[in-house]
Amino acid sequence: MLSHERMSMALAHQEADRVPYDLAGTTVTSIANTAYERIMQSRGWSAYYDPEEVVDTVSQIIIPPDDILSRLEVDVRRVGAKRVLDYAERLHTDEAGQYFTDNYDCSWELLAGKDLYFNQTRHPLEEYEELEDCLDKVQIPDLLQRRDELYALFDRQVAKNADAALIADRCCAGLTEMCLRVRGYEKGYMDMAADPEAMGELLAKFTEHKLEYWGLVADYIAERGLEQRFLVVAECDDLGTQQSTLVAPEMLRRLVFPQMRRYISYIKERMPWIKVFFHSCGAIFDLIPDLIDCGVDILNPLQYTAQGMDLAELKREFGSELVFWGGGIDTQKILARGTPQEVVDEVKRTLDILAPGGGYVFVPVHNIQDDVPPENYWAMWQTWKEYGKY
Repeated sequence: MLSHERMSMALAHQEADRVPYDLAGTTVTSIANTAYERIMQSRGWSAYYDPEEVVDTVSQIIIPPDDILSRLEVDVRRVGAKRVLDYAERLHTDEAGQYFTDNYDCSWELLAGKDLYFNQTRHPLEEYEELEDCLDKVQIPDLLQRRDELYALFDRQVAKNADAALIADRCCAGLTEMCLRVRGYEKGYMDMAADPEAMGELLAKFTEHKLEYWGLVADYIAERGLEQRFLVVAECDDLGTQQSTLVAPEMLRRLVFPQMRRYISYIKERMPWIKVFFHSCGAIFDLIPDLIDCGVDILNPLQYTAQGMDLAELKREFGSELVFWGGGIDTQKILARGTPQEVVDEVKRTLDILAPGGGYVFVPVHNIQDDVPPENYWAMWQTWKEYGKY
């Protein structure tokens, strides 16, 4: 069965020949560069990847070469803006580490010998006491000016992925994530409570940014006649901790979800056949009805070790309305520090829960991080391959 057909069946809640597999279809279902190198070397495979395919510099996430993805029987491929709109030319390296300022005027650093990923060091609106006094200072890239560059990038990505189902990935982080990155976390959370009107204006600015991007994606797909190739668009916003939501659900319903509903409605208006993938880590069980109401079709990553995120209950309560894309294995403990046999047992357990009836794509809970041993990755992959058949 072709990957596109297999994915179409899974998205329609039908059982295909096997559960589809994703690696690097989005920037939240991918693999860290260092983990990838060790995993490939352990099998004697080439560990090379194109440095231009570091699609999330902050998380050091890469897209492996297409021949490796094919050998791994990956069913999807990512198409999307690289590093938002490429800030590699602003990456500075010295003996102490690496540094850059992104397109939103946020600064980041990775210290040599200390960090595996970049940490944010500057929030451009944090210096202002009142949010309303700095809303005109928000820096957001003009995507329309980079249209030709974006389309040329999309053309290259589509051309090298002739047979796989395609995912159009996002242009930036989620609405609340972007607001907190530019405002700073302490002030950003306080603004949500003390100045919701100004925070609403900031959220609206990033909503407009997403509307512009998804409009360009929709135009691209229509101009190239690729409606049959693209099955999914991927969005995100981290809304949960291990124990609860990051902010009160009522606050999200008042401030954030109306903006989410706005851009998801626009996506579906422009691309009515498409399924909307949404990523949020953490304990978000109580928010799932709201996400469905916003238009979400696919939920990721199913962080089942978080409070209230039991896989069986998720399948029972929402399995008919949502496709589950994730939950294949816990990345915090079992995949990173378990034995290969524990990995095998856990993958079998999650497949038993999530695979029946279709509506499921196998991938771990979030990206494969630097601390994942090669033997555990291969135990996971081999178990999916052998046990994930219908």
